[in-house]
Amino acid sequence: MERQIDSGLPGRLAAGPISWGVCEVPGWGLQLPPDRVFAEMTSLGITATELGPLGWLPHDGAEARRVLDRHGLQLVGGFVPVIVHEPQQDLEYAKRSAAQLAQAGGELFVAATVQDQAWSAPVPLGEDGWKHAGSHLHELAAIARHEGVELVLHPHAGTLLETAQDVDLALAHTTVPWCFDTGHLLIGGVDPVAFATDHSGRIGHVHFKDVDKEVARRFNHGELTLMQAVQHGLFQPLGSGDAHIDEVVDALRRSGYSRWLVLEQDLAITGSEPPAGGGPTLDVAKSIEFLSTLAPEEAIHR
Repeated sequence: MERQIDSGLPGRLAAGPISWGVCEVPGWGLQLPPDRVFAEMTSLGITATELGPLGWLPHDGAEARRVLDRHGLQLVGGFVPVIVHEPQQDLEYAKRSAAQLAQAGGELFVAATVQDQAWSAPVPLGEDGWKHAGSHLHELAAIARHEGVELVLHPHAGTLLETAQDVDLALAHTTVPWCFDTGHLLIGGVDPVAFATDHSGRIGHVHFKDVDKEVARRFNHGELTLMQAVQHGLFQPLGSGDAHIDEVVDALRRSGYSRWLVLEQDLAITGSEPPAGGGPTLDVAKSIEFLSTLAPEEAIHR
């Protein structure tokens, strides 16, 4: 039976296709089709989603919107890997991506600063590099705004914005709002509760993840690749890990945050396809149930 969610949380609740294993990282695993992912989202009461990797939905924004409309889903925005440290960045790629998001009804251009489009191992930028990258991000933000979406900067393992040092430098040398990703910040050594408290004015978007710190430690020490860490349970249903999501929600409430909250539990499907309604859907349901304990009792309507 479908249910409608009025979360009572400090923002509007959505979900990301990455919780169903749909990811832009090359070679990530089985990519479930949109109709299955969106049907399972809506069965949980989710009414909004992020785009998924470019090409998963039709490249034409209007066609992508028709797919979303068929499932009654609103588009929040989309994750876009960008290269901001090279003198000749591909501005046309950013423009096309922003235009697709806007045409599909999205609001946010979620920018991840990759080393290259093959997701090669990142080379830390340092202070001068982040000054340069900050200037490029300002330019990309203007392009996104012209196309009708807002750029937010996403910290992410395996990118140039990965460690606590990267975060400090990026905060100092960028002016764009941030996608506050609780999981990837924690993996990089940043306390998400402290970030939500100390940098609330920089938060323009939220990705809710929970993380197993022991698996994160093994990833950070080079014992596991990101894919292997994910397969070892790096990301957990909300409330099951070490990101203190309950305290994060309190900090967001205190700051007056009221924008999107996107549930994301990064998953890689490398075996057989999970049965319909099983696997990923059960984990997202656990996250929703946990969030319901942080909201007023009357806010969840089955």
